Amino acid sequence: MAQEMKRALIAGFLSHPCLAGYPANMTLEPISYECGGVELIGYLANGSTPGSAPGILIAHESPGITEHIKQQTLGFAKQGYVAFALDLFGAHNLDLEEARRQSGLIVHTPGLMYARTKAGLDVLADQPTVDPTRIGAVGFCLGGAAVLELARHDARIQCVIGFHPGFLRPAGSLDSYISARVLMMIGDQDPIVAQEDRLAFARAMDASSASWELHVFGGVGHSFTNPAIDSYCLTGFAYNADAARRSWMLALGLLQETLR
Repeated sequence: MAQEMKRALIAGFLSHPCLAGYPANMTLEPISYECGGVELIGYLANGSTPGSAPGILIAHESPGITEHIKQQTLGFAKQGYVAFALDLFGAHNLDLEEARRQSGLIVHTPGLMYARTKAGLDVLADQPTVDPTRIGAVGFCLGGAAVLELARHDARIQCVIGFHPGFLRPAGSLDSYISARVLMMIGDQDPIVAQEDRLAFARAMDASSASWELHVFGGVGHSFTNPAIDSYCLTGFAYNADAARRSWMLALGLLQETLR
């Protein structure tokens, strides 16, 4: 069993979306749905073989669904998952000003982050090739906070994974028992996550009786998985290939443990 997991993880590393091209026949299917009267458009990548497969819900960063999120969605599908990139805003590829506005709306409106994340989860769980008892949720930046809200509401997911997530909780966030496994991965130079936020996260996880892990990469800033982030020239934001590779391996390991 250990050798099988090792081989699966090595294969996953070699097929990381930033390291290798995805198959020519792997496509992203836009799916329109709604939440509270707002039209949302997510993207589905079906990596299943005949029969049902585990599902991976993917929550995007503050600019919405970008090329980076699409690549990550395809990357998870290459591992044999049915991956769905949800839409938190109803708008994609936002500039920084609009990204801040939309993020503020989703964070400060009570219950809105959870409602839109849960709407995406429902779309994924309803796919005919998805086994709804085997779903993991993965978030990047703002999306990391979004998938944590699913866990806090005891949604039907087996694990939540955050790549460079923010830890400030949205309005309406619950304090409750968390049954899903939790893995969060941040850089120690991330200007978005202060030391007190890490400590608050740890206390909240313990209070929720969660099985949780927090991995901190030394010398690494925010958005370390996104090769395009350097073009924004934001202090403390930088792509880091080593942290991207290591975090990908950690994520695949937890998905293997909880969904396979």
